[in-house]
Parts: sequence; structure tokens; C-alpha cells
Amino acid sequence: MRTATTIEASGGEDWSQQADFVVEAEKLGLDLCWVAEAWGSDAPSALGYYAARTDRMLLGSGVLQVGTRTPVAVAQTAITLSNLSGGRFLLGLGASGPQVMEGLHGVPFARPLSRVRETVEIVRQVLDGGKLSYSGREFTIPLPGGDAVPMRLSTRAEHDIPLYLAALSPAMLRLTGEIADGWLGTSFVPEGAAGAYFAHLDEGLALGGRSRSDLDVCQGAEVAFAPYEEALGAMVAGRKKELAFSLGGMGSASTNFYNHAYSRQGWAEVAAEVRERWQAGDRDGAAGLVTDEMVLGTTLIGTESMVRARLRVWRDAGVDTVRLYPAGQALDDRLGTLGRAIELVREVDGPE
Repeated sequence: MRTATTIEASGGEDWSQQADFVVEAEKLGLDLCWVAEAWGSDAPSALGYYAARTDRMLLGSGVLQVGTRTPVAVAQTAITLSNLSGGRFLLGLGASGPQVMEGLHGVPFARPLSRVRETVEIVRQVLDGGKLSYSGREFTIPLPGGDAVPMRLSTRAEHDIPLYLAALSPAMLRLTGEIADGWLGTSFVPEGAAGAYFAHLDEGLALGGRSRSDLDVCQGAEVAFAPYEEALGAMVAGRKKELAFSLGGMGSASTNFYNHAYSRQGWAEVAAEVRERWQAGDRDGAAGLVTDEMVLGTTLIGTESMVRARLRVWRDAGVDTVRLYPAGQALDDRLGTLGRAIELVREVDGPE
């Protein structure tokens, strides 16, 4: 498995410390760093800076939200970052959700599937270098009714640009399998992933005439090491409110893709109750419903032997790239955790 991490450039640290984390992560041997956008800083600006500070590590947008930029602007950004990094850029796109799209950007969230599909098709037309002419449900280029004629960019992509989609719903997973080079997933429980995720990805792969080897499965989870099993209980308890937020506070009152994903992996009743309590304002009550099993099933938390065993389960479930979110407040703590996790991944990938 390849190793990766995801950072948010404005995630509460000062900019120099975040850049130091990226530089040191490359020295530890990390293969790939994704930069999130969410509702914080924009990803491309930070990616350009990190490209200048690194030499080997791949860098990806994880993710650019479809609808906040025109498809051609997405393609321009991808070409620029790929060219200036010497071909180290991966384009990650996602539909986001109604709260961010409509509540923050004032962009309709309706028909996310067709918007993502058409954005990918337009981006790839632009990357091919020809004049752009596109007629779809969401986009028509050139805009009809005027004097505009098809154009091409004056710049060219000097390297291949792999395209990843962030997906949780069955329909978006099928689309990912059909058209993407990689899948950026979350809320991953390997024991339930076959039905919750891979069945839909495989349907899409079949539609596209492709196989699992054509898709990079990139999954992420927090990684933290307990010095002994007795200390694990406190670590797990500390993560329950974070998971309750994902189940109850992410998305809008009517749409929470994270909640749906956990429901498909065996926790429908608990997920529904957590969401109900969170939406009612009972945050502690919601966190109290989250079980130890849920936390351990969706993270890489435990003793070293536990994390090593869990990584084997992830590998055997079909994960190609493991996204590691190292725990720790101080920079040195996070880097220490990340370094040990990278070593464990290498051990798992080595001879049994």
C-alpha cells in the first residue's frame, strides 16, 4: 500500500508549522499528501506552495468542490499545479453537500451526479488540448446565443493528471468506478466495505469496461498508538464526540452522507439515534451512543500490534493507498506517529 495523509491548510496551525509538517512527512517517506478545502482555505494556493517546498512526494487536491469553479477553471488549476510540480499533482474532486454548497457558496446542490460527471468530461477534454465544445445537462460550452466559438487553452498539460472522486453514496461510487482513476473514501469499515462500497464501485467498473486494478482505492483514518491496552479506553472515549459530529452534524438536516455510509455498514439504528440527539442539541448524549466498536472499526487506533493487524485487514479488503491522519497536538508528536505508521505499512506490505 502507498502511504498518504490529508491536511487542511488552515486547520488551526500557523502556516509555517503546516508547511514544516509537509516537508518532514516527505522526509519520512510519505508517498502522497492531499490538501483539503472544505470551508477553510482554498487548496490550490497551498498546493502550489507545498510543491515548491517538496521534491518527490505526490500532491493532491482532496478535494476541490464541484460547482465552486467552472470545469475549465478546474482544468486550468490542475494543469498549472501539475506542470509546476513536475507531474506530481493528482486532481481530487467531490460534490460536497448542500450545507457548504448552498449555505456558503450560494450554488445549488441539485443533481450532483450529473454535475460531477460533466465536470470530469469537460476537464478531460481540456487536458486533451483540443478546442472545447460541450453540450450537456449542466454545462454548454461555448454558451449558445452569442458570437462565441470553441476555444482551447494556450497552455498544455505536460504530464498525466490522475483524477480521483470523493464518493460515499452508491450512485457516486458507481460513477467513480466508471470514470475515475481513484476513489477517495472515508467512513471505511473493512468488514462491511464489500457491500457498502465495493459492490457499487465494481458495478461502475463493469460499466466502464474496467477492473479493480484500474482504480486506486484510497482510504483514510486517524492513526494513534496506545502504549498499552489499558490506555486504549481513554483514547477511544476521546474520539466519540468527533464520530458523533460526523453522524449528526455533517451535511444538512436532510442530507448526511456519512450517516448513510455508517448505516450501510451495520450501524443503522445507532447512526439514526446519534443524529437525532445531535440535531436536538444533545451533543453529549449523541457521543454517549457511539460504541467502542464503531471507533475502533473506522480508525487505526491501538497498540502497535493492533494497528499492524488492522492494516493487514485494510490491505486484504482492497485498499491500495492508506491515508494516515496522525494524532498529536505538537508537530513532533504528529510526525512521530506518522513515521511509525509508515513503517508499519511497509512491514505489512513486506514478506509475511
